[in-house]
Amino acid sequence: MFNLAIGLGIVLLLAILFLIFRISSLIGVAKGDSDKIATSSNKINGAMFMLFLVGAGFLFFWYSFKEFENYNLPVASEHGSEYEFLFWTTMAVTGVVFVLTQILLFYFSWKYQYKEDTKALFYPENNKLEVIWTFVPAVVLAILVFTGWRVWTDITAPAPKNTNNIEIMGYQFAWGVRYPGTDGELGNTDYRNISAINEFGIDVSDKAALDDFKYQEVVIPKGEPVTFNIRARDVLHSVFVPHFRLKMDAVPGMPTSFTFTATKTTEEMREELNDPEFNYELACTEVCGRGHYSMAKNLVVLEPEEYREWYAKQESIVLNTPELLSKVPDDLKEVALLKTGIDNIELD
Repeated sequence: MFNLAIGLGIVLLLAILFLIFRISSLIGVAKGDSDKIATSSNKINGAMFMLFLVGAGFLFFWYSFKEFENYNLPVASEHGSEYEFLFWTTMAVTGVVFVLTQILLFYFSWKYQYKEDTKALFYPENNKLEVIWTFVPAVVLAILVFTGWRVWTDITAPAPKNTNNIEIMGYQFAWGVRYPGTDGELGNTDYRNISAINEFGIDVSDKAALDDFKYQEVVIPKGEPVTFNIRARDVLHSVFVPHFRLKMDAVPGMPTSFTFTATKTTEEMREELNDPEFNYELACTEVCGRGHYSMAKNLVVLEPEEYREWYAKQESIVLNTPELLSKVPDDLKEVALLKTGIDNIELD
Protein backbone atom coordinates (compact mmCIF):
# COMPACT_ATOMS: atom_id res chain seq x y z
CA MET A 1 0.00 0.00 0.00
CA PHE A 2 2.87 2.36 0.85
CA ASN A 3 4.56 1.72 -2.51
CA LEU A 4 1.26 2.37 -4.28
CA ALA A 5 0.92 5.69 -2.48
CA ILE A 6 4.46 6.67 -3.53
CA GLY A 7 3.70 5.73 -7.13
CA LEU A 8 0.52 7.81 -7.18
CA GLY A 9 2.39 10.71 -5.63
CA ILE A 10 5.01 10.62 -8.39
CA VAL A 11 2.34 10.51 -11.11
CA LEU A 12 0.50 13.46 -9.56
CA LEU A 13 3.75 15.41 -9.26
CA LEU A 14 4.57 14.87 -12.93
CA ALA A 15 1.06 15.90 -13.92
CA ILE A 16 1.35 19.10 -11.86
CA LEU A 17 4.72 19.94 -13.41
CA PHE A 18 3.30 19.38 -16.92
CA LEU A 19 0.35 21.66 -16.18
CA ILE A 20 2.65 24.34 -14.82
CA PHE A 21 4.70 24.12 -18.03
CA ARG A 22 1.59 24.39 -20.21
CA ILE A 23 0.22 27.31 -18.23
CA SER A 24 3.53 29.18 -18.47
CA SER A 25 3.57 28.57 -22.24
CA LEU A 26 0.04 29.93 -22.62
CA ILE A 27 0.92 32.97 -20.53
CA GLY A 28 3.88 33.57 -22.82
CA VAL A 29 1.65 33.40 -25.89
CA ALA A 30 -0.86 35.77 -24.31
CA LYS A 31 1.92 38.29 -23.54
CA GLY A 32 3.39 37.98 -27.01
CA ASP A 33 6.67 36.55 -25.71
CA SER A 34 6.26 33.47 -27.93
CA ASP A 35 5.23 33.32 -31.59
CA LYS A 36 4.87 29.56 -31.74
CA ILE A 37 1.18 28.82 -31.25
CA ALA A 38 0.49 25.84 -33.49
CA THR A 39 2.52 22.66 -33.53
CA SER A 40 2.52 19.54 -35.71
CA SER A 41 0.11 17.93 -33.26
CA ASN A 42 -2.60 20.24 -34.59
CA LYS A 43 -2.60 18.45 -37.97
CA ILE A 44 -2.39 15.06 -36.30
CA ASN A 45 -5.41 15.83 -34.12
CA GLY A 46 -7.36 17.06 -37.15
CA ALA A 47 -6.59 13.87 -39.06
CA MET A 48 -7.55 11.75 -36.04
CA PHE A 49 -10.90 13.54 -35.90
CA MET A 50 -11.64 12.44 -39.46
CA LEU A 51 -10.41 8.89 -38.84
CA PHE A 52 -12.61 8.64 -35.77
CA LEU A 53 -15.62 9.97 -37.74
CA VAL A 54 -15.20 7.38 -40.49
CA GLY A 55 -14.36 4.46 -38.15
CA ALA A 56 -17.05 5.17 -35.55
CA GLY A 57 -19.60 5.91 -38.28
CA PHE A 58 -18.90 2.57 -39.94
CA LEU A 59 -19.24 0.70 -36.63
CA PHE A 60 -22.45 2.60 -35.83
CA PHE A 61 -24.18 1.60 -39.05
CA TRP A 62 -22.71 -1.91 -39.15
CA TYR A 63 -23.87 -2.76 -35.64
CA SER A 64 -27.30 -1.15 -36.15
CA PHE A 65 -28.08 -3.31 -39.18
CA LYS A 66 -26.37 -6.47 -37.95
CA GLU A 67 -28.22 -6.58 -34.60
CA PHE A 68 -31.51 -5.11 -35.82
CA GLU A 69 -33.55 -8.28 -35.24
CA ASN A 70 -32.16 -8.64 -31.70
CA TYR A 71 -33.19 -5.21 -30.48
CA ASN A 72 -36.31 -4.75 -32.63
CA LEU A 73 -38.49 -7.55 -31.28
CA PRO A 74 -41.76 -8.59 -32.98
CA VAL A 75 -44.84 -6.71 -31.81
CA ALA A 76 -47.48 -8.78 -30.00
CA SER A 77 -50.00 -6.20 -28.76
CA GLU A 78 -52.59 -3.91 -30.32
CA HIS A 79 -51.06 -0.66 -29.09
CA GLY A 80 -47.58 -1.87 -30.07
CA SER A 81 -48.01 -0.88 -33.73
CA GLU A 82 -48.81 2.72 -32.72
CA TYR A 83 -45.84 2.73 -30.38
CA GLU A 84 -43.55 1.36 -33.11
CA PHE A 85 -44.62 3.97 -35.65
CA LEU A 86 -44.01 6.81 -33.20
CA PHE A 87 -40.70 5.34 -32.02
CA TRP A 88 -39.22 4.87 -35.49
CA THR A 89 -40.52 8.25 -36.67
CA THR A 90 -38.73 9.87 -33.74
CA MET A 91 -35.62 7.78 -34.41
CA ALA A 92 -35.62 8.81 -38.08
CA VAL A 93 -35.89 12.52 -37.30
CA THR A 94 -33.38 12.58 -34.46
CA GLY A 95 -31.10 10.05 -36.19
CA VAL A 96 -30.74 12.14 -39.34
CA VAL A 97 -30.03 15.25 -37.27
CA PHE A 98 -27.53 13.34 -35.10
CA VAL A 99 -25.61 11.97 -38.09
CA LEU A 100 -25.48 15.34 -39.86
CA THR A 101 -24.37 17.27 -36.77
CA GLN A 102 -21.65 14.71 -35.98
CA ILE A 103 -20.33 14.86 -39.54
CA LEU A 104 -20.24 18.67 -39.40
CA LEU A 105 -18.68 18.67 -35.93
CA PHE A 106 -15.75 16.45 -36.89
CA TYR A 107 -15.36 17.93 -40.39
CA PHE A 108 -15.23 21.48 -39.06
CA SER A 109 -12.62 20.45 -36.47
CA TRP A 110 -10.41 19.20 -39.30
CA LYS A 111 -11.23 21.80 -41.96
CA TYR A 112 -10.87 24.85 -39.73
CA GLN A 113 -7.88 23.80 -37.65
CA TYR A 114 -5.54 26.64 -36.82
CA LYS A 115 -3.15 27.65 -39.60
CA GLU A 116 -0.72 30.54 -39.32
CA ASP A 117 -1.54 31.86 -42.79
CA THR A 118 -5.32 31.69 -42.35
CA LYS A 119 -7.41 34.45 -40.84
CA ALA A 120 -10.70 33.65 -39.08
CA LEU A 121 -13.89 35.16 -40.45
CA PHE A 122 -15.86 37.21 -37.94
CA TYR A 123 -19.57 36.47 -38.48
CA PRO A 124 -21.54 38.53 -35.96
CA GLU A 125 -25.16 37.64 -36.71
CA ASN A 126 -27.71 36.39 -39.22
CA ASN A 127 -31.32 36.92 -38.20
CA LYS A 128 -32.70 34.74 -40.99
CA LEU A 129 -30.48 31.82 -39.94
CA GLU A 130 -31.44 32.30 -36.29
CA VAL A 131 -35.15 32.15 -37.17
CA ILE A 132 -34.72 29.05 -39.33
CA TRP A 133 -32.79 26.96 -36.80
CA THR A 134 -35.16 28.00 -34.03
CA PHE A 135 -38.49 27.72 -35.86
CA VAL A 136 -37.89 24.44 -37.75
CA PRO A 137 -36.80 22.37 -34.70
CA ALA A 138 -39.63 23.90 -32.65
CA VAL A 139 -42.25 22.83 -35.22
CA VAL A 140 -40.79 19.33 -35.61
CA LEU A 141 -40.57 18.79 -31.86
CA ALA A 142 -44.09 20.12 -31.34
CA ILE A 143 -45.42 17.59 -33.89
CA LEU A 144 -43.50 14.73 -32.23
CA VAL A 145 -44.65 15.75 -28.75
CA PHE A 146 -48.28 16.08 -29.81
CA THR A 147 -48.20 12.71 -31.60
CA GLY A 148 -46.57 11.10 -28.57
CA TRP A 149 -49.14 12.63 -26.25
CA ARG A 150 -51.97 11.26 -28.41
CA VAL A 151 -50.47 7.74 -28.44
CA TRP A 152 -49.81 7.86 -24.70
CA THR A 153 -53.37 9.02 -24.06
CA ASP A 154 -54.72 6.08 -26.06
CA ILE A 155 -52.47 3.62 -24.24
CA THR A 156 -53.32 4.92 -20.77
CA ALA A 157 -57.07 5.38 -21.38
CA PRO A 158 -59.40 3.92 -18.69
CA ALA A 159 -59.66 0.14 -18.89
CA PRO A 160 -62.88 -1.28 -20.38
CA LYS A 161 -65.34 -2.93 -18.02
CA ASN A 162 -64.69 -6.39 -19.45
CA THR A 163 -60.93 -6.25 -18.85
CA ASN A 164 -59.09 -9.14 -17.21
CA ASN A 165 -57.63 -7.72 -13.99
CA ILE A 166 -54.33 -9.15 -12.82
CA GLU A 167 -52.16 -7.88 -9.99
CA ILE A 168 -48.40 -7.68 -10.54
CA MET A 169 -46.50 -7.04 -7.32
CA GLY A 170 -42.76 -6.42 -7.30
CA TYR A 171 -40.55 -7.20 -4.34
CA GLN A 172 -36.91 -7.97 -3.74
CA PHE A 173 -36.29 -9.96 -5.84
CA ALA A 174 -39.27 -11.48 -7.68
CA TRP A 175 -42.74 -10.81 -9.03
CA GLY A 176 -45.95 -11.91 -7.35
CA VAL A 177 -48.97 -12.55 -9.60
CA ARG A 178 -52.52 -12.53 -8.21
CA TYR A 179 -55.79 -13.20 -10.02
CA PRO A 180 -59.30 -12.16 -8.87
CA GLY A 181 -60.91 -15.60 -8.92
CA THR A 182 -64.44 -16.36 -10.09
CA ASP A 183 -65.93 -13.03 -8.99
CA GLY A 184 -63.58 -11.07 -11.28
CA GLU A 185 -62.69 -8.63 -8.47
CA LEU A 186 -59.32 -8.38 -6.77
CA GLY A 187 -59.68 -8.31 -3.01
CA ASN A 188 -58.30 -5.58 -0.77
CA THR A 189 -54.77 -5.71 0.58
CA ASP A 190 -52.99 -4.14 3.54
CA TYR A 191 -49.21 -3.95 3.91
CA ARG A 192 -49.64 -4.70 7.62
CA ASN A 193 -50.95 -8.15 6.69
CA ILE A 194 -47.79 -9.10 4.75
CA SER A 195 -46.10 -12.13 6.23
CA ALA A 196 -44.43 -15.39 5.24
CA ILE A 197 -47.87 -16.94 4.60
CA ASN A 198 -49.47 -13.83 3.12
CA GLU A 199 -47.04 -12.36 0.61
CA PHE A 200 -49.66 -10.09 -0.97
CA GLY A 201 -51.05 -8.88 2.35
CA ILE A 202 -54.60 -9.81 1.32
CA ASP A 203 -57.40 -8.82 3.68
CA VAL A 204 -59.48 -11.93 4.45
CA SER A 205 -62.19 -9.73 5.93
CA ASP A 206 -62.95 -8.63 2.34
CA LYS A 207 -65.12 -11.28 0.67
CA ALA A 208 -63.69 -10.36 -2.75
CA ALA A 209 -60.28 -11.62 -1.58
CA LEU A 210 -61.47 -15.09 -0.56
CA ASP A 211 -61.31 -16.57 -4.07
CA ASP A 212 -58.17 -14.72 -5.25
CA PHE A 213 -55.45 -17.07 -6.43
CA LYS A 214 -51.78 -16.77 -7.33
CA TYR A 215 -49.72 -18.44 -10.00
CA GLN A 216 -46.01 -18.90 -10.69
CA GLU A 217 -46.32 -17.45 -14.21
CA VAL A 218 -48.29 -14.62 -15.79
CA VAL A 219 -51.03 -16.18 -17.91
CA ILE A 220 -53.25 -14.00 -20.11
CA PRO A 221 -55.75 -14.53 -22.96
CA LYS A 222 -55.16 -13.47 -26.55
CA GLY A 223 -57.48 -10.86 -28.07
CA GLU A 224 -58.99 -9.68 -24.78
CA PRO A 225 -58.09 -6.56 -22.78
CA VAL A 226 -55.84 -7.24 -19.81
CA THR A 227 -55.09 -4.76 -17.05
CA PHE A 228 -51.94 -5.13 -14.98
CA ASN A 229 -52.60 -3.60 -11.57
CA ILE A 230 -49.06 -2.84 -10.50
CA ARG A 231 -47.56 -2.16 -7.09
CA ALA A 232 -44.31 -2.63 -5.19
CA ARG A 233 -43.87 -4.12 -1.74
CA ASP A 234 -40.53 -2.57 -0.85
CA VAL A 235 -38.52 -0.48 -3.36
CA LEU A 236 -39.05 0.92 -6.84
CA HIS A 237 -39.41 -1.74 -9.56
CA SER A 238 -40.57 -1.52 -13.17
CA VAL A 239 -42.76 -3.91 -15.17
CA PHE A 240 -41.37 -4.46 -18.65
CA VAL A 241 -42.68 -6.83 -21.34
CA PRO A 242 -40.77 -5.86 -24.52
CA HIS A 243 -42.85 -7.83 -27.05
CA PHE A 244 -45.97 -5.98 -25.87
CA ARG A 245 -44.17 -2.61 -25.80
CA LEU A 246 -45.30 -2.43 -22.18
CA LYS A 247 -43.44 -0.62 -19.41
CA MET A 248 -44.79 0.82 -16.18
CA ASP A 249 -43.09 1.59 -12.87
CA ALA A 250 -44.07 -0.26 -9.71
CA VAL A 251 -43.96 2.36 -6.96
CA PRO A 252 -44.34 1.62 -3.22
CA GLY A 253 -47.52 3.22 -1.92
CA MET A 254 -48.64 4.43 -5.35
CA PRO A 255 -50.44 1.76 -7.43
CA THR A 256 -50.16 2.07 -11.21
CA SER A 257 -51.80 0.18 -14.06
CA PHE A 258 -51.38 -0.67 -17.73
CA THR A 259 -54.10 -2.04 -20.04
CA PHE A 260 -53.24 -3.84 -23.27
CA THR A 261 -54.46 -6.57 -25.62
CA ALA A 262 -52.17 -9.40 -26.72
CA THR A 263 -52.38 -10.34 -30.41
CA LYS A 264 -50.20 -13.47 -30.56
CA THR A 265 -50.25 -16.53 -28.34
CA THR A 266 -47.01 -18.01 -27.10
CA GLU A 267 -47.37 -20.87 -29.58
CA GLU A 268 -47.95 -18.47 -32.48
CA MET A 269 -44.84 -16.50 -31.57
CA ARG A 270 -42.81 -19.71 -31.35
CA GLU A 271 -43.89 -20.58 -34.88
CA GLU A 272 -43.18 -17.06 -36.16
CA LEU A 273 -39.67 -17.09 -34.70
CA ASN A 274 -39.12 -20.79 -35.43
CA ASP A 275 -38.06 -21.16 -31.80
CA PRO A 276 -39.86 -23.90 -29.81
CA GLU A 277 -38.20 -22.67 -26.60
CA PHE A 278 -39.47 -19.09 -26.88
CA ASN A 279 -41.32 -17.52 -23.92
CA TYR A 280 -42.54 -14.01 -23.34
CA GLU A 281 -40.73 -12.46 -20.39
CA LEU A 282 -41.76 -9.98 -17.73
CA ALA A 283 -38.62 -8.26 -16.48
CA CYS A 284 -37.68 -5.43 -14.12
CA THR A 285 -35.99 -2.37 -15.60
CA GLU A 286 -35.15 -0.60 -12.35
CA VAL A 287 -31.91 -1.44 -10.58
CA CYS A 288 -33.71 -2.51 -7.40
CA GLY A 289 -30.82 -4.12 -5.54
CA ARG A 290 -28.30 -6.95 -5.68
CA GLY A 291 -30.84 -9.51 -6.94
CA HIS A 292 -32.24 -7.30 -9.72
CA TYR A 293 -30.94 -9.67 -12.39
CA SER A 294 -33.22 -12.47 -11.16
CA MET A 295 -36.48 -10.53 -11.55
CA ALA A 296 -37.70 -12.29 -14.68
CA LYS A 297 -40.95 -14.22 -14.98
CA ASN A 298 -42.44 -16.15 -17.86
CA LEU A 299 -45.59 -14.75 -19.44
CA VAL A 300 -47.88 -17.16 -21.28
CA VAL A 301 -50.51 -16.08 -23.83
CA LEU A 302 -53.30 -18.59 -24.46
CA GLU A 303 -56.30 -18.73 -26.71
CA PRO A 304 -59.42 -17.51 -24.79
CA GLU A 305 -60.87 -21.03 -24.49
CA GLU A 306 -57.59 -22.43 -23.13
CA TYR A 307 -57.36 -19.51 -20.75
CA ARG A 308 -60.85 -20.15 -19.36
CA GLU A 309 -60.01 -23.83 -18.82
CA TRP A 310 -56.78 -22.97 -17.03
CA TYR A 311 -58.49 -20.27 -14.95
CA ALA A 312 -61.24 -22.63 -13.76
CA LYS A 313 -58.69 -25.13 -12.42
CA GLN A 314 -56.94 -22.71 -10.06
CA GLU A 315 -57.43 -22.84 -6.28
CA SER A 316 -57.65 -19.79 -4.06
CA ILE A 317 -54.88 -18.57 -1.77
CA VAL A 318 -57.17 -18.97 1.24
CA LEU A 319 -57.98 -22.56 0.34
CA ASN A 320 -54.28 -23.48 0.16
CA THR A 321 -53.26 -21.56 3.30
CA PRO A 322 -54.86 -22.98 6.48
CA GLU A 323 -53.40 -20.16 8.60
CA LEU A 324 -55.27 -17.59 6.49
CA LEU A 325 -58.39 -19.70 6.55
CA SER A 326 -58.45 -19.56 10.33
CA LYS A 327 -58.43 -15.75 10.19
CA VAL A 328 -61.58 -15.49 8.06
CA PRO A 329 -64.23 -13.62 10.13
CA ASP A 330 -67.13 -15.76 11.34
CA ASP A 331 -69.67 -13.84 9.26
CA LEU A 332 -67.70 -14.61 6.08
CA LYS A 333 -66.97 -18.30 6.65
CA GLU A 334 -70.04 -19.37 4.72
CA VAL A 335 -69.04 -17.06 1.88
CA ALA A 336 -65.57 -18.62 1.97
CA LEU A 337 -67.20 -22.03 1.70
CA LEU A 338 -69.12 -20.99 -1.41
CA LYS A 339 -66.30 -19.10 -3.09
CA THR A 340 -63.46 -21.52 -2.53
CA GLY A 341 -65.24 -24.86 -2.43
CA ILE A 342 -63.86 -25.61 1.04
CA ASP A 343 -65.62 -28.64 2.45
CA ASN A 344 -64.03 -28.80 5.88
CA ILE A 345 -64.40 -25.28 7.21
CA GLU A 346 -65.99 -25.02 10.62
CA LEU A 347 -69.03 -22.76 10.57
CA ASP A 348 -69.97 -21.42 14.00
